[in-house]
Amino acid sequence: MEIKQKRESLKSRLGFILLSAGCAIGLGNVWRFPYITGKYGGAAFVLLYIFFLITLGLPIMVMEFSVGRASQGSILTAFKKLEPPGSHWHIFGKIMMAGNYLLMMYYTVITGWMLAYCWYFATGKMDGLTPEQIGGVFTGLLANPMELTFWLVVTVVLCSAICYIGLQAGVERITKVMMMGLLLIMVALAFRSVTLSGAEKGLEFYLMPQLSNLTKHGLWTSISCSLWVRRFFTLSVGMGGMTIFGSYINKAKALTGESIVVIILDTFVALTAGLIIFPSCFAYGVDVGSGPGLIFVSLPNTFNNMVLG
Repeated sequence: MEIKQKRESLKSRLGFILLSAGCAIGLGNVWRFPYITGKYGGAAFVLLYIFFLITLGLPIMVMEFSVGRASQGSILTAFKKLEPPGSHWHIFGKIMMAGNYLLMMYYTVITGWMLAYCWYFATGKMDGLTPEQIGGVFTGLLANPMELTFWLVVTVVLCSAICYIGLQAGVERITKVMMMGLLLIMVALAFRSVTLSGAEKGLEFYLMPQLSNLTKHGLWTSISCSLWVRRFFTLSVGMGGMTIFGSYINKAKALTGESIVVIILDTFVALTAGLIIFPSCFAYGVDVGSGPGLIFVSLPNTFNNMVLG
């Protein structure tokens, strides 16, 4: 006898928006966007980012939401339910599922780095350190496989526990708190960063487009990187994540409208992350082309120079 489990639903539209935005925002905006922007041209790269947001990001998100709402299922079953007889669209569901597993292998590691830094700040390890010493802390973390493994395990256990609690009681409730907290913290950090001594040069790099910065690594390289970052890392489209959230959209809501709201929140966080990182880099002499470690060697300096930091 087959027992069907009742499909849980989200409690509110705010929960859907923050949950979808939380998936879209993620590490792509807070971690990857600043260091890619720093490496590939600053303000000129941001213009490319916004262009691909409008021309590709929005249409793809609407399409993913539509597949999810029409199928009312997971990415494994969505294409199978909707595909015409004799076609093979269901294969894409399997590919997307595999892609999500691969992505989690990537993101859980970076999340572990961030949890480690939360612990460092809570225990006072970062207090009073110079910019050079802060860079050394990040290097030391990467050179310690036992510590990296520990924080990876903590990340997986915490996320699994939240999912186990349930959609409404776990994922939706905790996401609401964490997303509101993230927005408030980022606004406070951005305000402090732009008021640092020497922040003007960082704002110029981030807000005043210069074609020479964009072509330093090759124009096509910068364009293709902007396209990749825009589609897959800062909007989380192309891998089925938005299809999942689309299955919870009320049929009375316009998919384009919901997509625009999510994208506005997503872009706000990405651009605010740049306002935090680049003024801080120029104020403390951190190389904007530092790569994946950029946020970990620049942001702690801003924290240390805030009230109660």
